[in-house]
Amino acid sequence: MKMTEIKGGVTSAKGFKAAVAAAGIKYKGRTDMAMVISERPCECAGTFTSNIVKAACVQWDQKIVKDGGPMQAVVVNSGIANACTGKEGFDACEATAKAVEDALGIPFGTVGVASTGVIGMQLPVEKLKAGVKMMSGSLSDSGEAGTEASKAIMTTDTVNKEIAVTFEAGEKTVTLGGMSKGSGMIHPNMCTMLGFLTTDISIDKSLMQEALSEVVKDTFNMITVDGDTSTNDTLLLMANGLAGNEKITSKNADYETFKEALFYVCRFLARRMASDGEGATKLFEAKVINAKTKEDARTLSRAIVGSNLSKAAIFGCDANFGRFLCAMGYSGAIFDQNDVELYFKSSEGKLKVFDKGVPLTFDEDEAVRIMKAPEVTVIADMNEGGEEATAWGCDLTYDYVKINADYRS
Repeated sequence: MKMTEIKGGVTSAKGFKAAVAAAGIKYKGRTDMAMVISERPCECAGTFTSNIVKAACVQWDQKIVKDGGPMQAVVVNSGIANACTGKEGFDACEATAKAVEDALGIPFGTVGVASTGVIGMQLPVEKLKAGVKMMSGSLSDSGEAGTEASKAIMTTDTVNKEIAVTFEAGEKTVTLGGMSKGSGMIHPNMCTMLGFLTTDISIDKSLMQEALSEVVKDTFNMITVDGDTSTNDTLLLMANGLAGNEKITSKNADYETFKEALFYVCRFLARRMASDGEGATKLFEAKVINAKTKEDARTLSRAIVGSNLSKAAIFGCDANFGRFLCAMGYSGAIFDQNDVELYFKSSEGKLKVFDKGVPLTFDEDEAVRIMKAPEVTVIADMNEGGEEATAWGCDLTYDYVKINADYRS
């Protein structure tokens, strides 16, 4: 597939605009609301947290997706999560959506809402409505507008996260862009974060949902920062059809091309979130190869990057391979430890430390040099089959505790 990564994000696809506002919801001196709209109603797909405690905005968006209707706009606020807020929380969702209808004439039932921040606080509805009014007058399809939107939805993130790609479908050029936020409370079970994807492709809604649900399994659901699955996890994909391609209604070559592009975008955003974990200094990748089943490979790789002891070892550049094997052993996957080979790898080299049940003597200085790199991979060769999976996390640092101890301050 010929695909090109381009500069941009949620405004890159035809017909999409964005705007931001400093509404003063929690933060001072920065933007804290973003709005993304399409000039025409979109087919919409979504995946959401499996946490039983779901924010009001998650339930609002789930209903839009489940009912099968269109989505034309989404409004996002940072600072307050609108979770555990009762009827008042749902009222805030409705008031936000109706503010968009009043300002732009977009039916409130086609307006998605999303929130991120502190759980248990009520949203200041008048500030939300004022923010919508401000944004309605400054919508733009520029790349800068998309970038500013990706910054406005940040909480403890240290960098914004956006990407866009182009590819061919039905002899038409299609664009897919996206933005996400996520730094803490990251342990996807679909999927810990807020993410918004926009595309001008024409595609059947059910096929788009199927593609998104499949792609999530090996992208957003393969990252972890701290083992906590959020109450607000939301990933929305909007497609307005303005690329002009023949509508994709079956799993043909154009569908596979779209799915590959979707995987690329979601994987990029997932890795960006993992590397930007709260207090993180490096990206921690676990690659499990030659496993018996795909599910075993996913389970094992997630266990490796999810272990606090493994994460601490990555931070300390300590090649204590027992921690990684231990995490694999309690993961729930069944394997023979006497089949396993374990390696550390980075831009500085590759080092084998465990060989089929036997620890190897290795150069500790070489191990430290490899583990000091900004991206470190642990490779577990199971030697039991042909399946593989990769998971991403980050190291566990002193700053993680400080950030979360002070989160409501």
